[in-house]
Amino acid sequence: MGLKKFKPVTPSLRFKTVSDFAEITKSEPEKSLLEPLKRSGGRNNYGNTSAWCRGGGHKRRYRVIDFRREKHGIPAKVAGIEYDPNRSARIALLHYVDGEKRYIIAPVGIKVGDMLMSGPQAEVRDGNALPLRSVPLGTSVHNLELIPGKGGQVARGAGSECQLMAKEGLFAQVRLPSGEVRMFRLDCYCTIGKVGNIDHENEVVGKAGKSRWLGRRPSNRGVAMNPVDHPMGGGEGKTSGGRHPCTPWGKATKGLKTRKKKLSDKLIVRRRK
Repeated sequence: MGLKKFKPVTPSLRFKTVSDFAEITKSEPEKSLLEPLKRSGGRNNYGNTSAWCRGGGHKRRYRVIDFRREKHGIPAKVAGIEYDPNRSARIALLHYVDGEKRYIIAPVGIKVGDMLMSGPQAEVRDGNALPLRSVPLGTSVHNLELIPGKGGQVARGAGSECQLMAKEGLFAQVRLPSGEVRMFRLDCYCTIGKVGNIDHENEVVGKAGKSRWLGRRPSNRGVAMNPVDHPMGGGEGKTSGGRHPCTPWGKATKGLKTRKKKLSDKLIVRRRK
């Protein structure tokens, strides 16, 4: 894993960096684990824009990832490490001894030929999936379930990891990548180790065109708009707004707390801020 730099023969290449893809061992995806992926363009089921600055981008196919790891006690061999256009992490293709093939998120350090397993009796080593009950304190984990049996939802991005801090009663205290300490049920499954492709956070896009390939459209500042389009628009000359930052509909955008009271609040031991 590393980054590749370019000679500055064009302005866009001067600061651009990309992954060297050294860990990739397989260029073609497993056809049986592909699904079509429809692009939403940031629109919800009503057709209204709910996520701005989305659209375009290269066509992709979805790789079906096994976040649940429910094939307990069945060994699997790592057949290849692949690139996934739908996420920042790499994915690993597993060949189970019963003939089934599945993708998982590839942790740091696994190689082609490694044998992985999931279940309460699995060995505590990178890539194996165990319930929190069977994981020693201080261990780094990822792909952690919020609800037992639902599949991993926490710490799935490149370089992410959680740390198991304590166990008490039916719950374990886990420190999340944000610094928040939260309680999880001991029955929740997780994968040992840290998510691979650690250098992803250091990549530099380099040019606007690459953002468009990724489906990210330009964003426009409110102060650059007309008053009819944004509350911060208009004014003689260039202005800096003249009021607290807000949305096009007048709601505050910085510092306004929008989190609703949730049942999960009681599971948070220490907040990230």
